[in-house]
Amino acid sequence: MEKRDYYEILGVDKNASDQDIKRAFRKLAKKYHPDVSKEPNAEEKFKEAQEAYAVLSDPQKRQQYDQYGHAAFDSMNGGAGFDFSDFDFSDIFDGLFGSSFGGFGSFGRRGNSNGSRRGADKLMRMNITFDEAVFGTTKTINLDIDEKCSECKGKGGKGEKTCPTCHGQGTVTQEQRTILGAFMSRTTCPTCQGKGVTYEKSCSKCHGNGKVTKNTDVEVKVPAGVDSGSRLRLSGKGEAGYNGGPNGDLYLEFLVKDHSLFVRDDYDIYLELPITITDAVLGCKKDVPTLYGNIKLNIPAGSQNGDKHRIKGKGITHINSSVKGNMYVILNIVIPKKLDRKQKKYFDELAKTNLETNEFKEINKYIKKG
Repeated sequence: MEKRDYYEILGVDKNASDQDIKRAFRKLAKKYHPDVSKEPNAEEKFKEAQEAYAVLSDPQKRQQYDQYGHAAFDSMNGGAGFDFSDFDFSDIFDGLFGSSFGGFGSFGRRGNSNGSRRGADKLMRMNITFDEAVFGTTKTINLDIDEKCSECKGKGGKGEKTCPTCHGQGTVTQEQRTILGAFMSRTTCPTCQGKGVTYEKSCSKCHGNGKVTKNTDVEVKVPAGVDSGSRLRLSGKGEAGYNGGPNGDLYLEFLVKDHSLFVRDDYDIYLELPITITDAVLGCKKDVPTLYGNIKLNIPAGSQNGDKHRIKGKGITHINSSVKGNMYVILNIVIPKKLDRKQKKYFDELAKTNLETNEFKEINKYIKKG
């Protein structure tokens, strides 16, 4: 399949500045990273954007691409196109998903394979009730946390020496020839597992892993206003770093149970209020439950089914704010299924009501024609 134009992939024109290109890639990375995106073909789109950025962010490679297109790199890689496996994306991903809600911290980072690197982030889902989401709560969770081994400082052994297989690179390159040409593949070194070094003696405490697992209880403060899909970051509670690097983060994703009465829409809530025909016709005052206690709601005479009443400030508090959403009460006029004699008599009297009102004039006109 013919490759798409790199500028088209990033959504920029050929005169785009370096900052424009970087900004466009960050936007696509946040949208399509396969660990956070639910878009179809997210992984393919993410890799496509990675390749485009790796070329256009390099002045020399960008000049080659502008002059020769994709052919500039096909000849260098046996027809396989541009190889961006060694490109360092760390400056792009640093802080890209760094907010407390909605994302991860440092995916896709590449660098020297034998250097220290930050540990991977982890995701954990937590079920909470509607009230806990609205008002906030404190939860205690039990975690197995990977920590850097204190004995070897996270390296995994003693007596460091350069790996004889990859010569300190951490990766090995293999060439595979097919009828379509030669293809180069780069994989993690099987001898040093990507560290670039081996050790004369493995650490007795962590058995060469560079990390130990500790079971602990962690107290989590859930802020008021979270909803299903909201994420809370617990810094340093992810997987242990690589070769002595810092731990990754743990992200808690909340799943909020439905309420028996209230329906949530962002920071607003809705309540369906059943009333009788008499209440609707004559009007009344009704006790209505809210998140913050009962209130009196004035229902005017002549109310219709589905009428909506707004109660300002009785919704859900915005996260890390004092601003509240609104509450909406939807009237549901309940039609009785059974009537006693007295009730039926009253309805017979109501049936004699003059229907020559504006609401009925048009339909009555056609009924008389028939």
